[in-house]
Amino acid sequence: MNPLHTTEGLMQFGLRDRWYPLCPSEHVRPGQLARLDRAGEELLLWRDAAGVVHVQEDRCPHRAARLSHGVHMGDRVACNYHGVQVDAEGTVVSVPGSPGCALEGRRVLRTFPAREHGGAVFAWFGLDESAPPAPLEVPGPIAGEEWAHFLCYVEWDAPYRYSLDNLLDPMHGAFLHRNSHTMFAGKREAVFQIRATDKGFVFEKTDQRGVNFDWVELTEGGAQWVTLDIPYPDTAGPGGPFTIVAALSAISEHRHAGFFWRCRKVSGWQRDSWRFLYRNRLEARHFAVLEQDREMAEAMPADAWDRENLYQHDIALVRMRRLLRAEAAKQAARLTEPAAPAPVPVA
Repeated sequence: MNPLHTTEGLMQFGLRDRWYPLCPSEHVRPGQLARLDRAGEELLLWRDAAGVVHVQEDRCPHRAARLSHGVHMGDRVACNYHGVQVDAEGTVVSVPGSPGCALEGRRVLRTFPAREHGGAVFAWFGLDESAPPAPLEVPGPIAGEEWAHFLCYVEWDAPYRYSLDNLLDPMHGAFLHRNSHTMFAGKREAVFQIRATDKGFVFEKTDQRGVNFDWVELTEGGAQWVTLDIPYPDTAGPGGPFTIVAALSAISEHRHAGFFWRCRKVSGWQRDSWRFLYRNRLEARHFAVLEQDREMAEAMPADAWDRENLYQHDIALVRMRRLLRAEAAKQAARLTEPAAPAPVPVA
């Protein structure tokens, strides 16, 4: 059975009916073909002559050769095996070896809706691939002009779920990152609570705010986002707290891509000042913090979820996992339900 049609497969690779970030926009270069594995799919990414990005299955509809090994022709891609040409809609527009054959004109290449936002390429993976996608709704800090942000991109050798756990675990900031420039202060014990929101929940400390990594918000819907604030010391320049917007994509069962938009609500000269300071001083420190997270996630065993002993600080993980599993089971049931019988012709 296709693993993407099972509850466990959807838990490992990601739910359907979601937008997923695939890679930084700069990874899809004009005139080139890019190959990626994301969310259980083998993908081809390319830009047409107008610079619009396209995401398709990396599989020639003729004999399943890799289209990413083919030729970029501006408005189409030609397979290098037999020259079959496919356009951005997934339609075979030419079969040079057999002009006029039945394959020409057929829309047979799986093509995924794609968008670019915040310096990243996103694709929609729907349960029903013939249905239109939901709008790509992004969190406020990466939505408008009031904020400045930098995209930090990583690939780690760990299931994406481990990074999702890490993001929904504010308490690790006071321990794992205790020597960082932003998370050295505050209590090392806490009581947490969960507040439901329209599209997810907020997980927060009950007796500390604005001191350390004190709260996090999970937003579900057309995409899965995690948003959190880290207070900034005065040495970090003008502006308020440092906001991180994160999204994750599975590359395989044991590897994932992480997208961390580093945001600050600044404008005018403060915006310019912060951007300069970030590039020249803060970025390296932030990557050092991420390295601590990477080392922790990559060293965790494959059966980490099977032999845990969770306590009050982990109630956000429990809630998130319950939500994911319930939706995965629902989607798996829909994907495996028998097809409706064909209508009987009326005599």
